[in-house]
Amino acid sequence: MWIGIDDTDSPAGMCTTYIGAVLVRRLARAGIRVVDARLVRLNPNVIHKTRGNAAVCIEAEGDVEAAFALTCACVEELAEFDAAETNPGVVVSEIRLPPDFYYAALRDFCNVGEAVEVLESVGARYRGYKNRRGLIGATAAVASDFPDWTYELLAYRKRENWGTRRQVDRESLFLAEKTTYPHTWDTVDQENDVVVCVPHTPDPVLFGIRGESPAWIRKARSYVRSEEQACEQVYTTNQGTDAHLVPGKIGELREGRSYLVRGMVAGFPTTGPGGHVSFSLEDDGVEVRCMAYEPTKGFRDVARALVPGDVVVMAGSYKGESLNLEKLGVCRLAEAVRIRPPVCPACGKRMTSAGAAKGYKCRVCGARSREPEVERQERLIRPGWYEVPPTARRHLARPLARGVPAWQQVLCD
Repeated sequence: MWIGIDDTDSPAGMCTTYIGAVLVRRLARAGIRVVDARLVRLNPNVIHKTRGNAAVCIEAEGDVEAAFALTCACVEELAEFDAAETNPGVVVSEIRLPPDFYYAALRDFCNVGEAVEVLESVGARYRGYKNRRGLIGATAAVASDFPDWTYELLAYRKRENWGTRRQVDRESLFLAEKTTYPHTWDTVDQENDVVVCVPHTPDPVLFGIRGESPAWIRKARSYVRSEEQACEQVYTTNQGTDAHLVPGKIGELREGRSYLVRGMVAGFPTTGPGGHVSFSLEDDGVEVRCMAYEPTKGFRDVARALVPGDVVVMAGSYKGESLNLEKLGVCRLAEAVRIRPPVCPACGKRMTSAGAAKGYKCRVCGARSREPEVERQERLIRPGWYEVPPTARRHLARPLARGVPAWQQVLCD
């Protein structure tokens, strides 16, 4: 059977993955064998999400009715029902749902009615609470399909410590990253000297280690020194896979979807209020605004180094008529030049403009020239891929430490 849970947390506390970890243990005690536990990230642009828009799917073997009862009881005990925007959903299906609904929830938007229709079509057991919105994520989790996957080890706090400052040794996290990168990632942000894997929200999570295999994340975890934990759970996940991205074309982008778009830089990047960098990308005469926001830190320097004529591939979410960047690939660099009035060959002074289409004139000796001085400038970037730092990376975004998928590289070739 496949058990799906979603929408159990709120900004004030709880975490769906924690309920998943508790449920794994309760199922085992009831004699129901857990085969796998999945952390399923869905469309990061959904306005109703709490933090990372994560649902949980547990694959198990045993008594289906008992599993459904245990799951509902676990959610009813632990979910943040008092929060207005928390609307849990529980699904238990003896049939693996077709992946179409998962991909719709991952890359587009779904409603409760569509989820119920899918569940009814296979005779799944389900229960939605309050407005039942959590049935969308729970259904998508059960329908999840992972052509590519990673792992995350999540350590959870003892209940008496919830809401207090987390005690995790900073240096041990940097050592874990140094020892296991690139097999694990996003434990810390070395460039910006920031810890990434320890949340600051009032939920049960103590820290999380992401990586390519259970062995590597457990190795990284072995270096971490922290307060005593309640439990930990290793999840198979679609994090770090770019599963949310689809090829897009400028002029055909839809609000709230995430794309990989190829085009030509149409204007020099500008830095606006707050340090946000923007520039236009053009293809077939149609333009879209690209944004590198202040939290992306040094990634903005890459954006600033672009010049008109550069051919690039941009990855990000289309929101508010802007493509909000997660990474970019530089396919071909244009020649960057600086055009100035020439130096007078007679007196060595720099000439000035003689008027529109009239060339240049030396104000000292009166000499004239039709040709400007063209200075070719060294480019500060090279063809290749660039990404936002770990502090700004979305859960689903694939770090360059994992390489560039072939379908993305083809767009940049």
